[in-house]
Amino acid sequence: MTEAISVSPSPSNSAQVNSPARVLIASLIGTTIEFFDFYVYATAAVIVFPHLFFPSSDPTSALLQSLVTFSIAFFARPFGAVVFGHFGDKVGRKATLVAALMTMGLSTVVIGMLPGYDTIGIAAPLLLALCRFGQGLGLGGEWGGAVLLATENAPPGKRSWYAMFPQLGAPIGFILSSGFFLILAETMSNEDFLAYGWRIPFIASLALVAVGLYVRLKIAETPEFQKAVEKHERVAVPVATVFRGHLRSLILGTFIAVATFVLFYLMTVFTLSWGTTKLGYTREQFLIIQLVGVVFFGLTIPLSGWLSDRYSRRLILILTTIAIAIFGFFYASLLTAGLTGAVLCSIIGLALMGFTYGPIGAALAAPFPTMVRYTGASMTFNLGGIFGASLAPYIATWLATNYSLDFVGYYLAASAAISLICILLSGREEV
Repeated sequence: MTEAISVSPSPSNSAQVNSPARVLIASLIGTTIEFFDFYVYATAAVIVFPHLFFPSSDPTSALLQSLVTFSIAFFARPFGAVVFGHFGDKVGRKATLVAALMTMGLSTVVIGMLPGYDTIGIAAPLLLALCRFGQGLGLGGEWGGAVLLATENAPPGKRSWYAMFPQLGAPIGFILSSGFFLILAETMSNEDFLAYGWRIPFIASLALVAVGLYVRLKIAETPEFQKAVEKHERVAVPVATVFRGHLRSLILGTFIAVATFVLFYLMTVFTLSWGTTKLGYTREQFLIIQLVGVVFFGLTIPLSGWLSDRYSRRLILILTTIAIAIFGFFYASLLTAGLTGAVLCSIIGLALMGFTYGPIGAALAAPFPTMVRYTGASMTFNLGGIFGASLAPYIATWLATNYSLDFVGYYLAASAAISLICILLSGREEV
C-alpha cells in the first residue's frame, strides 16, 4: 500500500495563481539555459576538447575519447531524474527546478575554468568528465520539472501546446551556443580560440543562470501539485512507486523517445564532426548549415504542439516516426551531395526533430499520476537519452568509419522502427 506524506501546503503558495505568460516564460527560459550549457559542451567536444584534453597522435582516437565524455551526461541524467524527481514529487516543482538549474549552471562554469592536459595531465580529462556528470545530473532534473510546470498549469485541451514551450528551449539554446561559437571564430584567431576563446561561452552562462533563477523564483507551485498536497497523495519514495505500479509506461516511454534522441544527436554532434573532418567544410561553414536547420527545428515544434492538440499526440508521433525512418535511407546521399544537399539534409532532419520533440514532453508525462509524475516523466525521458543519445555520435562515427555513411542512416531508421513499435503498443490514453 502506498505510504502517504501528510504535509500541509503553504497557504500563501496555495493562494497564488500563475499567469499563462509567466508559466510559459519560466518553463522556456530554464530549458533554454540548460540546453545552451549542454550544446556548448557538445560543440566543444568536437572542435576543442580533442586538442586540449585528449592529446593523441591519432585525431580520430582523440575525437572518440572526447565523445565518450560527451556520453557521460546521458548516464548521469537518470540519476538526476531520480534525485530531483524525488524532491519534485515530495517538496514541489518550483524549488526542485531552481536546484536543477544551479547544478547544471555551476558545472558548466567550472568547465570553462579547467586547465588542459598540458598543465595538469590526466587530471584534466577526469575533471572534465566530473563536470560533465554534473551537467547531466542537472539536466536530468530540469526537463521533467519544466514540462510539468507547463502542463500542470495548462487549461483543458491545450496540454500539448503548453508542453511545447519548454521544448523550444532546445533550438533556442542551440542557436545561442552555435551563434556564440561563430562570433568567437570570426573575431579571433584559431590559436586564441583554442587558448582561451572557447572558455567564454561556458563562463558567460553564469549570467544566463542568474536570469533563469530570477524568473523561476517568481513562480508559484503548480495547481495540480497543490491539490496532491491538500489531498495527502504524495508518496514516500516516488521512484519505488514508479517501478511498482508504472513499469510498463516507463519502458514503453523510454523506447518511444529513442528515435527522437538518435535523430537529434546525429543531426548535430555527429554531422558537425563528419562534415568538418571528412567532407571538407570549415567549422564556421557547417555551424551555419546547422543553424539553418535549427530554425526549422524551432518552427516545427509549435506546429506539432498545435497539431497534437487538434488531432492527437499519438497520430503526430506515429506519422513523424515513419518519416524519420524514411529519412534515414536518404541521410547519407543528402549529406554528401554538396552544399545544397547538406543544407537540405539539415533542414529535413531537424524539421522532423521538431515534429517529434514538440509532443514528446506531454506524451511521456501523460501516463503518470501527479504524485509520481516528476519522477516518472524525467526517468522516461532520460533513460531514452541513454539508449538513444548517449552513444549515438560514437556509434555513428564507428559505423561511418568502418562501413560507410549509409549505415548511419540505417541506424537512424532502425531506431525509428523501435520507437514506432512502442508507440503502437501504447494505449491511446498513454501517449
